[in-house]
Amino acid sequence: MSRSIADVPGLSVGHTTDADAATGCTVVLGPAEGMRAAAYVRGRATGTRELDALSPQHLVPVIHAILLTGGSAFGLGAADGVMRWLAARGRGFRVGELVVPIVPCAVVFDLAQGRSDRWPGPDDGYAACEAAGGEVVEGSVGAGTGATVGKALGPGRAMKGGVGTWAVTRGAVAVGALAVVNAFGDVRDGAGRIIAGARAQEGFADARAYLAGGGEATSRFGNTTLVIVGTNAGVDRMALAEIARSAADALAQRITPVGTVYDGDIVFAVSTGDEPVGHTMQVELLAQEATATAIERAVTQARGRPNVPGLAD
Repeated sequence: MSRSIADVPGLSVGHTTDADAATGCTVVLGPAEGMRAAAYVRGRATGTRELDALSPQHLVPVIHAILLTGGSAFGLGAADGVMRWLAARGRGFRVGELVVPIVPCAVVFDLAQGRSDRWPGPDDGYAACEAAGGEVVEGSVGAGTGATVGKALGPGRAMKGGVGTWAVTRGAVAVGALAVVNAFGDVRDGAGRIIAGARAQEGFADARAYLAGGGEATSRFGNTTLVIVGTNAGVDRMALAEIARSAADALAQRITPVGTVYDGDIVFAVSTGDEPVGHTMQVELLAQEATATAIERAVTQARGRPNVPGLAD
């Protein structure tokens, strides 16, 4: 069994996939009582819902799920289905006799990959919750179904992105990451070699070098990497905000360029438990490690589409 964010106690993951439309959504469910959470926005072209609830100053102390979805801003409505699933089970922020589930949501733009008239809706969000469990499928599934990478030199030279996940443990502390990689830039391995990105006649074009040399970006829309980091460490929301910020360093280690004006990159961080840690930096470093590997797996496990090759083909 591969390592995944679901190795963090209290977390489960579910996908819905529409292969024909090249879109889908991925939900990470927390424990019934909710989970502390924060986020760090790295890119400058985001599409989000309920992101303000992740501020340490916000009234609600916990959230109940995070939804990552295709369909650009149209896909934000899929979170309604996640809320419906949670409310039916009494999970949410209690207001008198009512519960209001808190479900932050972020999108990737995949409308150019399959059908531009279809995107995830509430029924897809609900179905992703129904499918949630401890076995996390990677590659061209869920929110990564229509993901591509290396679009800086145009979609015709891109490769397939997708969903990847990984987890690491140190003693009783577990840290996992799930990444949806739909990046403007190229994806590199731990040695710095490009493994998926803008293709040249032979090998890769190296988008970072091309753009730094004055080359013009020919594909300016449809780029985003979304990451959820989970841990059972006993850290508060202020510390989670720093963990999310630190995990974003892994994006720069694996994606070049990253966080551009054309990307909507966001890192979420959640805590489901109270395992003691000597210093928050331990969790930050483990989050970087898990995130870097999750990003790499998002492309190595992805299968291609017509004219968009994937490394798992």
